Amino acid sequence: MKDDKKKLSELGDLLAERMRKITNNFRLGFGSFVDKKLMPFIDPRIEKQLSPCPEPCAEPYGYKHQMTLTTNTEKFRAEVEKAEISGNLDAPEGGFDAIVQSLACNKTIGWRERARKMLVFSTDAGFHIAGDGRLAGVVDPNDGQCHLDRQGYYTETLTQDYPSIARIHQVIKDFKANIIFAVTQKNFDLYKQLSGALPDVSSSVGVLANDSRNIVELIEKEYLKIAEKIIMVDNANASDGLRISYRSPCLTGAMQDTNVCEGIRVGDEVKFEVTLEATHCVDKRDFVLRIGPSGLDEALIVNVHVLCDCDCEQTSKIVKNAAECNGGDMVCGVCRCKPGFVGRKCECNRPGMSTAALNEKCKRTNESAICEGRGVCNCGRCECNPRSNPEEQISGEFCECDNYNCPRHDREICSKHGQCNCGQCICLPQWTGRACECPISQDSCRASNGKICNGKGECICGRCRCFDTPDGKRYSGPKCETCPTCPTKCIEYKPCVMCQAWKTGPYNETKCADCPFKAIIVDELPQINDTTSCQFVDPADDCTFYYLYYYDEAKDNATVWVRERKDCPPPVPVLAIVLAVIAGIVILGILLLVLWKLLTFLHDRAEYARFNNERLMAKWDTNENPIYKQATTTFKNPVYAGKNK
Repeated sequence: MKDDKKKLSELGDLLAERMRKITNNFRLGFGSFVDKKLMPFIDPRIEKQLSPCPEPCAEPYGYKHQMTLTTNTEKFRAEVEKAEISGNLDAPEGGFDAIVQSLACNKTIGWRERARKMLVFSTDAGFHIAGDGRLAGVVDPNDGQCHLDRQGYYTETLTQDYPSIARIHQVIKDFKANIIFAVTQKNFDLYKQLSGALPDVSSSVGVLANDSRNIVELIEKEYLKIAEKIIMVDNANASDGLRISYRSPCLTGAMQDTNVCEGIRVGDEVKFEVTLEATHCVDKRDFVLRIGPSGLDEALIVNVHVLCDCDCEQTSKIVKNAAECNGGDMVCGVCRCKPGFVGRKCECNRPGMSTAALNEKCKRTNESAICEGRGVCNCGRCECNPRSNPEEQISGEFCECDNYNCPRHDREICSKHGQCNCGQCICLPQWTGRACECPISQDSCRASNGKICNGKGECICGRCRCFDTPDGKRYSGPKCETCPTCPTKCIEYKPCVMCQAWKTGPYNETKCADCPFKAIIVDELPQINDTTSCQFVDPADDCTFYYLYYYDEAKDNATVWVRERKDCPPPVPVLAIVLAVIAGIVILGILLLVLWKLLTFLHDRAEYARFNNERLMAKWDTNENPIYKQATTTFKNPVYAGKNK
């Protein structure tokens, strides 16, 4: 994904900005993966093992942890840009190794215990699964443990097989993590099937653009999809004789048998009614149950002790006239009321009615929860629970209303332009809309000419929506005052401006008199709204002139202001240029002569030095001429004794 690296490096700041609108505690980390450095997953040639890409790149590796979780988005950008690109031979990649190590190496990655753990798995290829490692002779199963060295590399990539889907499932469940698979369109179906095999609400799949330009929107969308769904899970086991059932009204208000609530937003409160039942007795009587939402570390710890043989109903164990039961008897922890009294503590004097009948009076419908799960039933009347925030209140006969679950705009309830009443916004007189986000007044759409949206659009919710005219003109801007596609009248008015202001241009006096306007000559152009500025060069003197015009479409006339002074280029100093060229030629000639003289001097000195050196190295006497020979030659006669008689 070399082409996606630049986009990913720009992700940090933008993703942090988006996510901080959803959660106030957001951290970002980074890791990368390729594949096992073994045949047949990589090319066996030595040069390809060192650089498997068409262009120079890094050696293949299984997984590398690049950056610990941090709030420093600049560091994220630097680490992504610094990350080395590599490649493998076959199409699938070793992404499962990366998932296991990213979750199992808790301290190295920097996961916090009570944080929502979110992995964004971005790829344009498939994945290897358990058993594929046998192709390279790797038979040891993946143990799901952390194996990262000090440089962040996965050390068991050559000795352990790829993780199985069951192993991925178990790791995600143990570490309560969520995964967003950001994949290309061709791999969407494959990862959708993988997501279906993982724990509920733990994963989501989104389509990644070819250049990853939509990754921030994809992460935000898929994160909200996961975060808006709550699934209650527990560790109860039917073989232990325990069974847990859940009921919740979620956000609909109707109680139903479910452990899943969807469409949850920030600030919403969902209550679950949990029933624990001992179906049969087993040897183990004490249990520790963990009940909590899937994907989060938050959990309710319940210590359970199962009583199979109860002796609390014996007469000696019954508490007569218990104070907790308002004069009734306490039997096995439950009040047994005197005739005419009902309720959990016998607090209601309602002869002829049962506690169940009183509870039914606290239900809005037969399927609803008692007081909609947001209050307690006291003698047939609901008493709504207080909120931790004193400004938030629950009200209504059945506690069905509140003042905090209303439509929001810019994260504000009823845009702060109204009051929340039982799920609906009651807007102030000057505001309207579902969340009171739209002003009734159209002053915010009024242009400087007094027209709504400049007459080129309509005012919707305090903002202009500009029209597209049939002739192809498209207006834009806050008040539809801009038309980039509209032709201007600068060229049309140019000849008239030239002839009226300076008696130049293509128009003669007759045509100039027929111009549809009379130009206003000014020293400086005025600052007037809704005018169009123009500038051209007069070929007569190569000077630039400026003018403004305002065209009134209703009256079909124009007003033109022309600046009297033109902007002319300074005259060319011909004499100075000629003299400068002559001076340059003379100086260049002198420099060449000096250079020639210098080279000649250096050459003569070298020749003289060489001559002296040869003279000093001569082996003959300086008084003899080595090439001189005598004029006579003497020979000796060997038979002549040379004796005189």
